Amino acid sequence: MLRLVRFAVLGLIVLVAAPAFAQTYPDRPLRLLVAFPPGGAADLVARLVGRSLSARLGQPVVVENRPGSNGNFAGELTAHAAADGYTLLVGSSSFFSVNPHLYANMSIDPFKDLMPIATLVSNALLLTENPAAEPKTFPDFIAYARRAKPPLLYASIGNGSEHHLAMELLKQQAGIEMTHVPYRGGGPAAIGVMGGEVTAMFGGGSVATLVKSGKLRALAISGRKRSAEFPDLPSISEFYPNYEVTLWQGLFGPVGLPPPVVARLRAETNKVLAEPGIAQKLAAAGAGEPYVTTPEEMTARLHADYDRYGKVIQASGLRVE
Repeated sequence: MLRLVRFAVLGLIVLVAAPAFAQTYPDRPLRLLVAFPPGGAADLVARLVGRSLSARLGQPVVVENRPGSNGNFAGELTAHAAADGYTLLVGSSSFFSVNPHLYANMSIDPFKDLMPIATLVSNALLLTENPAAEPKTFPDFIAYARRAKPPLLYASIGNGSEHHLAMELLKQQAGIEMTHVPYRGGGPAAIGVMGGEVTAMFGGGSVATLVKSGKLRALAISGRKRSAEFPDLPSISEFYPNYEVTLWQGLFGPVGLPPPVVARLRAETNKVLAEPGIAQKLAAAGAGEPYVTTPEEMTARLHADYDRYGKVIQASGLRVE
């Protein structure tokens, strides 16, 4: 009987404390973990959104780059953090949709140990190459890759990233062979292409400005429709109708976050994405466009991407131990 009374009192304390905690949240700086190095799309999004979120929350939002294992390291740090809303993750959808299929020994289950808070941006990828490469158009590139002996080398931002799978999907649908060279992030991968270490890569924010400056040549876009920023570039789906790769970033926290804190973070994040000029800033940085969803839509998208990329990985035989 005494034990039941104690549990009842504890439950009452939790119910009373949660709203009070939410009213004072946040009262100290927030950590915003990014799974990739500085310079890539995820980093650009985190810093842009973080600045506005800081102003709205009244506390500093400190961006910390924690690259490694296609987001596993940053995801693990977030999952093991206190569920108080002070450690958050700007995470790629690939952490949920790709990593569980690819990594044999993940220390956490993203669907059980992390909590979706809000979507941030959606972005198609640009297929780019070294400007000195022979192909000048997307069909030329496919023909060139088909006859290359040995196979062309291509870069990605890391094993199992959507940038990696975008090329694997293209290989499957176009019937070409290429050899993967993983880099630690979009910036290093782009440097590898510009330096001639590899021929091509799919990239987002890390390559858009380089394309505009002529340091990389863009051949096509991975999304279903053409880009407003690069309207002359064809969509790969114009040549291979079943092809589409669109990636997105979201805000996540450790499971167990108080619902009022989640609601506050989601509401303020959505306000940031609706601010005048935010879409232009994201586009100028090559980081995509604002992507706002309901909690139900965000969860459904995570599960749909998990199923879709699982098929690509299975067909490719990819695995990381």
